[in-house]
Amino acid sequence: MIAIIDYGVGNLFSVEKALLQLGAQVEVTNDESVIRQAQKIVLPGVGAFGDCMENLRASGLIPAIMDMVQQGYPLLGICVGLQILFEGSEESPGVSGLGVFSGTVRKIKAPGLKIPHMGWNSLDVAEPHQPIDLFAGLASIPYVYFVHSYHAVPADKDIITATAEYGETLTAAVARGNVQATQFHPEKSGDVGLDILKNFIQG
Repeated sequence: MIAIIDYGVGNLFSVEKALLQLGAQVEVTNDESVIRQAQKIVLPGVGAFGDCMENLRASGLIPAIMDMVQQGYPLLGICVGLQILFEGSEESPGVSGLGVFSGTVRKIKAPGLKIPHMGWNSLDVAEPHQPIDLFAGLASIPYVYFVHSYHAVPADKDIITATAEYGETLTAAVARGNVQATQFHPEKSGDVGLDILKNFIQG
């Protein structure tokens, strides 16, 4: 069972629909006991970094999420669900993230281009990540759908598994061990996004 964490923010039902379409057993939940029974976790997020962290803290689910991560269960963060895995963000000074990854989230610097970075963009995929390679079997230049004004700048660049170009090189996906995350929305990225989610399900 894959638990999609419902803490009041995020594109929950589009993610649920995509995973169900792929045959996964899915539960959208804000119940700690259900999260602890899951085999995999999806952490979505839409909106401002500070609002997402405030809602997540208020939900009381952080201990369950962190315990599952430390026990090695696969977690997939999506959009702001990626950003809150880091230590903090320029968007919300003074608000601490989960700190799963070292580094911060910074505003996109793209002079002459519209912010937010919104729409389809190509990915430059790095070496395959184990144990789950989200990008296995994709075309050499996959296109995915983004909506964001900030992107993660990891302290350890080796955790970056994909980048995109938009005025500067943007972090599009990160991974370390059992924790992976995408800045783009796989659930809005057509067949490519479904293949990425399928890799998460089957990995």
